[in-house]
Amino acid sequence: MDDIIFQLIRLKSKGYCCAQIVVILALEAQGKTNDDLVRSLGGLCYGVNWSGEICGALSGGACLISLYAGKGGEKEEASGLYLTMLGEFVRWFNESASEEYGGTRCNEIMKKYPDRSICGQIVAETYGKCMDILVSHGFDPAVARNG
Repeated sequence: MDDIIFQLIRLKSKGYCCAQIVVILALEAQGKTNDDLVRSLGGLCYGVNWSGEICGALSGGACLISLYAGKGGEKEEASGLYLTMLGEFVRWFNESASEEYGGTRCNEIMKKYPDRSICGQIVAETYGKCMDILVSHGFDPAVARNG
């Protein structure tokens, strides 16, 4: 987990937000970059454009799982495990965030941690949980999905 924290600090210092960092870490695990994808995830930052709605780590984690198991091209189908994995992740996040951080919305979390000091921990835990879910369902985080 310490390595993830150092990676989070590196990415945060470059101006990336929660949702972007979660997916950048997954792309890096695959040895890839995708500026278009990372740019699009910027809309999820800080509860969707600073609105305080759904936590960017939650939405970014859902995107991470989709990166590995979701539908891509027209001739591709989502993995049969896709919805199962998303369900596991969302249940875990809802339980963890509600108990530890005061909710799943950015505003709820910021009410308890107004200085955003907890965000790095949430992002690290989210990334770790997503990787655990993928591995437990037979996905190799280092291998990109190809159709």
